[in-house]
Amino acid sequence: MIPGGGQPNMQDLLQQAQKMQQDLARAQEELAATLVDGQAGGGLVKATVNGSGELRGLVIDPKAVDPEDTETLADLVVAAVHAANDNAQQLQQQKLGPLAQGLGGSMPGLPF
Repeated sequence: MIPGGGQPNMQDLLQQAQKMQQDLARAQEELAATLVDGQAGGGLVKATVNGSGELRGLVIDPKAVDPEDTETLADLVVAAVHAANDNAQQLQQQKLGPLAQGLGGSMPGLPF
């Protein structure tokens, strides 16, 4: 409801929408530039993703490499990337969650 029963000022609404769009774009840029890590096997495999979930780096300790057991190494890589992506999603919620709430709920295409 509008105080006083009047109609909403369209110019104000447009300005608010533009500001929210700018804030969202800035937050998305910050996410793309922010790196988060995940690890598996007690640190034998470390994955780095950006805040958008793109894999940016992978470090494998030589102790994790067993030519007779590549399945375990593959599992460790998947687990490390999964952990890094979980951390990226938490970062997304911290950065974008308040913006989504300002838009009246969840935003299409975002995991929250």
